[in-house]
Amino acid sequence: MSSTSSDIVIEPATDAPAAPRALPNGLAAFLVFLSSGAVLVLETVSLRLVGPYVGVTLQVTSSVIGMALAAIAYGAWMGGWLADRRDPRALLAPALVLAGIATAVTLPIVRYAGEALRGGAASAVLLLTALTVLLPAALLAGITPLVVKLQLADLRRTGQVVGKLSSIGTLGGITATLGTGFILVAALPSSVIVLALAAVLGVTGLALGFWLRRRDGSGLSTPGRAKAALALLGLSAAGLTAAAPNPCDVETAYHCARVEVDADAPDGRTLFLNSAEHSYVDLTDPTHLKYSYAQWVGLVADLARPTGQPMEALHLGGGGFTVPGYLAATRPGTDNLVFEVDGGLVELDKREMGLRTGPKLRAEVGDARVLLGGEPTDSRDFVVGDAFGHLVVPWHLATREMAADIRRVLRPDGIYVQNVIDYPPDRFIRAELATVSAVFDHVALIAPPGAIAGEHGANFVIVASDVPLPLAGIPAGLKRFAEPAELLDEARTAAWVGDARVLTDDFAPVDQLLATA
Repeated sequence: MSSTSSDIVIEPATDAPAAPRALPNGLAAFLVFLSSGAVLVLETVSLRLVGPYVGVTLQVTSSVIGMALAAIAYGAWMGGWLADRRDPRALLAPALVLAGIATAVTLPIVRYAGEALRGGAASAVLLLTALTVLLPAALLAGITPLVVKLQLADLRRTGQVVGKLSSIGTLGGITATLGTGFILVAALPSSVIVLALAAVLGVTGLALGFWLRRRDGSGLSTPGRAKAALALLGLSAAGLTAAAPNPCDVETAYHCARVEVDADAPDGRTLFLNSAEHSYVDLTDPTHLKYSYAQWVGLVADLARPTGQPMEALHLGGGGFTVPGYLAATRPGTDNLVFEVDGGLVELDKREMGLRTGPKLRAEVGDARVLLGGEPTDSRDFVVGDAFGHLVVPWHLATREMAADIRRVLRPDGIYVQNVIDYPPDRFIRAELATVSAVFDHVALIAPPGAIAGEHGANFVIVASDVPLPLAGIPAGLKRFAEPAELLDEARTAAWVGDARVLTDDFAPVDQLLATA
């Protein structure tokens, strides 16, 4: 008995969808470089956009970084998910165009939302930074997995393709970070940077869509009504940006600044930095000190040396140059050297705040900590610490090492006064007093009684020296001013400080100490 058999041959299906064609290597690299770099441009500029409303503190910086990382994570995940379900070639151009639109509308969103969330708590900071960076960065982060999926035509080269594109994306981020921080922010307003980035993304998306459509019909192809809607959305974003409240007259490398004329005194000028009042100058009377802390500093200066005797004064932070102007007017011949990190602010002061620099009033642009190290030992009679990032003393200017360098520059009988802002429960001012007391032999404090009692926030002025302080005339002098103020002598200051921890270069959590309970 015999049997026969026949071989059954299964032909491959002919209707299986073909794998999407890879992009040219140069185009793929460009898209990954551009999208990754754009995320870092947004992240860097976001600090400038939200600063006028919530300040520039460690919490704000951490929030911007965290939101950018969240956008990258969720955007990459969503981009990879879509790449496995749709033709990536058909998604690239729309993603770029949408990212451009989302970037453009960031400006009006931040300006309107910022006014509502101004000065808010941590939740307001998180919400504002999320509105600033989350959506456009997520759309941009989704581009890399789309490109990677297209380029993985040969599974034997998966590691090479992924590694190469990943490195190109990282290089894009590095280039954008350095270029934005060192060049763009110094040369252009933040609004111009954001709108220019939006235009680059939108034009790139449209050009890519046109090119892909010509090649294989997979690019951006929208009906006329959809194109009109996109154009209308873009114009609306531009219109909202123009109409949105702008907190800046001038945007320097460090601040959103504006100067307002005093409605009650035509010669008065108020300097606002990041929407907070920082300085007041009377153009015709430099001896007029409006703010209480400036009055207290002037009082200590008046008691430090005989009336009218010139001093060698060093100012850490310029602001509106109010105290240097006061010393120059009340003590002719006084040598005032001012360290100010923001050169744009110095130029604004010259234009609108009446600042006139010269041999006896010099402004050196740079970080006060760095510049202080170059000052001669025993060269100054009076040092004024009045440097702030928004309303916070920069941490590296608040440490024991910084105080020790100030002591080195002061003459043996010199006096150091430091302006500090704090709020109940007053953890930072106590820590700063402990820090200054660890370096100087004699330390006292001037502040409103309610602030000392922990009832409200205020300016505090620390007075320190290695010789006994001229405290006898301070109580009577304080009574001349409108705002009540109290002097804590050395013993009461030490008791008020208690066991507060000394701040050092290794441990100075200034932002956390300032956080209200």
